[in-house]
Amino acid sequence: MSELDELRKKIDELDLRIVGLLNERAGVAIEIGKAKQNKNLNMHSPAREKEILRRLAEINPGPFPDNALKLIYDEILSASLSLQQPLKVAYLGPSATFTHLAASRKFGSSTEYLPESTIRGVFEAVNREKAQYGVVPIENSTEGVVNSTLDMFIDSDLKIAFEIMLEVRHNLLSKTGNREDVKKIFSHPQARAQCREWLEKNFPGLPVIEESSTAAAAERVSKDPSAAAVASELAASVYNLEFIEKGIEDYKNNYTRFLVIAKESPPRTGRDKTSVMLSIKDRAGALYSILRPFEKHKINLSKIESRPSRRKAWEYIFFIDMEGHIEDKGVRKAVNDLKKECLFLKVLGSYPSAE
Repeated sequence: MSELDELRKKIDELDLRIVGLLNERAGVAIEIGKAKQNKNLNMHSPAREKEILRRLAEINPGPFPDNALKLIYDEILSASLSLQQPLKVAYLGPSATFTHLAASRKFGSSTEYLPESTIRGVFEAVNREKAQYGVVPIENSTEGVVNSTLDMFIDSDLKIAFEIMLEVRHNLLSKTGNREDVKKIFSHPQARAQCREWLEKNFPGLPVIEESSTAAAAERVSKDPSAAAVASELAASVYNLEFIEKGIEDYKNNYTRFLVIAKESPPRTGRDKTSVMLSIKDRAGALYSILRPFEKHKINLSKIESRPSRRKAWEYIFFIDMEGHIEDKGVRKAVNDLKKECLFLKVLGSYPSAE
């Protein structure tokens, strides 16, 4: 037997052991599910999953890369949870949108994904307990905030459970993959804005037709060989399209932040964010008065955004993200001091900061 054959035999033996250990682990996960059921506990424990991934990164000696290990264990955890209780996650659809991609990165392939046509639909699916979680976009690093998501929090009692940061890479897709065949391009308006310079340089004068999502654009193009779509790699796979060009976004450091909504927020992890919404009294120095408690208690703000209240002309609601968990002493004191300066204040949730 050659040296290569010996090494391959060793790989086969290791694979056999890995499969055996995975099934042994799955058996323990099923027993944990039964124990949780007996104690009426939630099946999904995000804090426990985060701790597992952190511990694995610490003990991994290499050469197996940490990022690959995390991806593998994301799937192991997803599959284990599905053996205890199938997890349902609503997202802004249709299938193969960037929101779908963000949701699948967070919850794994063993989760049941429920596409909703609107952000309101995602909130309603979670509120009616059709899904345990919902995933919605909140802001893009180049195009700014998603106002319709902010507006939903005004009337909703749902909480932010997680945030997801997804690097957005746009691609030009078509049925043939040939530039010469393209007579028109379909795109979501925000995707078009993020690729405007590239499209004008490479397809000057060609009509760019608006679609409701990048996935809808890809679906349209799958039926028209003379068209191309600005969409994700997932859309290429789902709709059987070819790449004309990968990575056509104008700015390569292009990220979209997504929020995961649920009935409750998770416990503190030590690396958290807290989001609040508030309305302030219309008086001189009002904005300064709401920033002062954060300076006093040394709380760092990562975002502040304003929106019309839709209840009274020229009345605004502010959305604020801060570092720390509402259970942290400093955050709790800052929020309590802030309430004294507000017409109303709502804590939208404390949740783990995205990696």
